[in-house]
Amino acid sequence: MSIRVISCAEQEFAEAVDYYNEQCPGLGYEFAAEINNTFDRIKSFPDAWPLISSRSRRCITNRFPYGVLYQVRQDFILVTAIMHLKRDPKKWQERIKKTTS
Repeated sequence: MSIRVISCAEQEFAEAVDYYNEQCPGLGYEFAAEINNTFDRIKSFPDAWPLISSRSRRCITNRFPYGVLYQVRQDFILVTAIMHLKRDPKKWQERIKKTTS
């Protein structure tokens, strides 16, 4: 199953990579690798993580305080957010509602 990432989640990802690289050169690339590992885990076991809405699930990364919000569709997995776990979840709840309908 392939993974598709909506544009605002791609932007969150790019901003986080930039932020971590500013903190310590190369750390952003380690973050990117961890997100890709998380995508691989999701592809291997799409139903393994808990539902956070009627259709969306969240998989927590191993090394960074981030979660990947996604929906299992018929032919692909749709990533709706790459979220820092300390941020207000209401921001992503609206996005989940839009992608569920």
